[in-house]
Amino acid sequence: MTFVFVSGNVALDLAGTLQWRRTTPRDQLTCAADLRRWIDEAGLLTGGPDDVGPAGFARAVELREALHRLALDRIAGRSFDRRALAVVNEAAAVPGRRITLTDTGTRIHGDTAAVLADVAAAAIALFADRRAVLKECGRESCTRLYVDRSRGARRTWCGMDECGNRVKAAAYRARRRGDLAKPS
Repeated sequence: MTFVFVSGNVALDLAGTLQWRRTTPRDQLTCAADLRRWIDEAGLLTGGPDDVGPAGFARAVELREALHRLALDRIAGRSFDRRALAVVNEAAAVPGRRITLTDTGTRIHGDTAAVLADVAAAAIALFADRRAVLKECGRESCTRLYVDRSRGARRTWCGMDECGNRVKAAAYRARRRGDLAKPS
């Protein structure tokens, strides 16, 4: 299984690792190895972290749920949940990743806590930006959150590959049914 990175922000992509929250939740982070793979696929560390253990995994899942809660609070225009705020702020207080220049480009160094600190910092920057338009996917079963950067902020799905294609196909079928139902 590969992870999907369509949210427009790494923090929302982490929150999206628990899919279909309203129907039949599917957790893509079930163990420390999954977290290591997510960090690697997200390109957050060169070679991925070597230190992902039970404690780091538990912190990542706690951060994921706090990020999801804060994003929903932001979307609904309500005050942030205090517990979720504390989790994100605590994660962001740790020193983040380091980048070095090499002959072949750059190398990103750090441990799991550093990665989570940078994910939390990305969330803080996003949630504090009142111009950013956050949304939840319009496909009924999908609960992925995303930043809508479309013209006029009219996008209604998280990503085109899965949800966008399905929403557009359903709209097309509905229009076709309407056309066929009209008398000639």
